[in-house]
Amino acid sequence: MLNQMSKKTRFWIMILTVIIIAAIAFTLTVTIGKFTMPPPWQQRPPRNIPGDIELYYTAKTVVSTVNITLLIFLIMNYAIMYSDTKSEFLLGLIIFSLVLLLHALSSNPLVFQLFGFHAFGLGPFAMLPDLFTLAALIVLVYLTFKY
Repeated sequence: MLNQMSKKTRFWIMILTVIIIAAIAFTLTVTIGKFTMPPPWQQRPPRNIPGDIELYYTAKTVVSTVNITLLIFLIMNYAIMYSDTKSEFLLGLIIFSLVLLLHALSSNPLVFQLFGFHAFGLGPFAMLPDLFTLAALIVLVYLTFKY
């Protein structure tokens, strides 16, 4: 079924899904996953934590979730292309995308909170690796849909 869908249709489905997932991640972060200081018995955080830290980790959560969504689409596209061509290069791209997916999953602050940890202390530097990953994924998505 996905083989018969045009590239343009797949692209717009992916864009719409990314927007919806980003909105859901933002809503979850703002309503459920408040990034606050942990209780004193869990960790000893620095005394002065700026109030804008929630903004940084909210942005990190949204960017990381968008990365996860893009990687899932890339893996699906590469798997479809691999089933058609059996190219070793595509197998390498699938493995590369899986590694990036594990990175994106392990760097998502919602996963931190799921396991009882709290993110704080890095400020704007917390989201820089995810922004660089997002830039690389945009290039991969562009190349995937162009060729």
